[in-house]
Amino acid sequence: MTGSNMSDALANAVCERCQARFDPSERIVNSNGELYHENCFVCAQCFRQFPDGLFYEFEGRKYCEHDFQMLFAPCCGQCGEFIIGRVIKAMNNNWHPECFRCELCDVALADLGFVKNAGRHLCRPCHNREKAKGLGKYICQKCHLIIDEQPLMFRNDSYHPDHFNCTHCGKELTAEARELKGELYCLPCHDKMGIPICGACRRPIEGRVVNALGKQWHVEHFVCAKCEKPFLGHRHYEKKGLAYCETHYNQLFGDVCYNCSHVIEGDVVSALNKAWCVNCFSCSTCNIKLTLNAKLLPPSFGKQPRRSVAKSQSQSVPWLDISLLVSMWT
Repeated sequence: MTGSNMSDALANAVCERCQARFDPSERIVNSNGELYHENCFVCAQCFRQFPDGLFYEFEGRKYCEHDFQMLFAPCCGQCGEFIIGRVIKAMNNNWHPECFRCELCDVALADLGFVKNAGRHLCRPCHNREKAKGLGKYICQKCHLIIDEQPLMFRNDSYHPDHFNCTHCGKELTAEARELKGELYCLPCHDKMGIPICGACRRPIEGRVVNALGKQWHVEHFVCAKCEKPFLGHRHYEKKGLAYCETHYNQLFGDVCYNCSHVIEGDVVSALNKAWCVNCFSCSTCNIKLTLNAKLLPPSFGKQPRRSVAKSQSQSVPWLDISLLVSMWT
């Protein structure tokens, strides 16, 4: 368009707001082909000029940022601020894209999608974990789906077994797979490597091994059958294929030596209504170890006055034959 034609067009143009013509020397505002006097290009709500020329248009009317937010912009359900631009509408609310996050793991959901779970918006992996927890099942850490069969435990996480193959033979694994030095092996390949298996958790033992009860154990898994506390190298007592700490073995099965107060292992000497270790059964006066052929005097005999024994030649001394009182127990 030539200068003369433009002048003719402006001479015939009118302001979009006041419908008045323009003076050739004044500044004109052009907004998407609509012409305004500079003083007429104002917010439709507060009638003030737009700061820095920034405005928002809604249903053919222009507003400053403040009035547009007050009149039309939704508030974010998370931060409470007005939302300008992209709005996420979910859970009967509006959200900034960066504010709409999984309520459990805090991952942004705007581009991932979400699942309603008990009134919460969750990402799909968290939803699956919560669902599995309610069913008493595991969730696969690779595909994030519920594991209906027995899971494969790898590095303390649960997986579908068929996500892995044996490091040695390449066969698809089952729940019986074993981990060794960060790699997974099928059971036959693992057994060929001679690695001991814990009698409690059925996992390989790579560190210290406890050999007891005809099995091998992780140190932390060899525990008392009653209180379930690890022995950690302390003494244990075996009974009917189970291991017990000294306290609970004594409570359930054992005899405690009257002299040393320890559970008696092996032979038990029963005398004077008490139990003794064979090595602890000794004279209470001189501490000489007593044998099966020794004679016992009850404690009350030593308290008799000497002359009362000598007065009567016919009075019998109450000797006790230990062979009649001692029984040997295994």
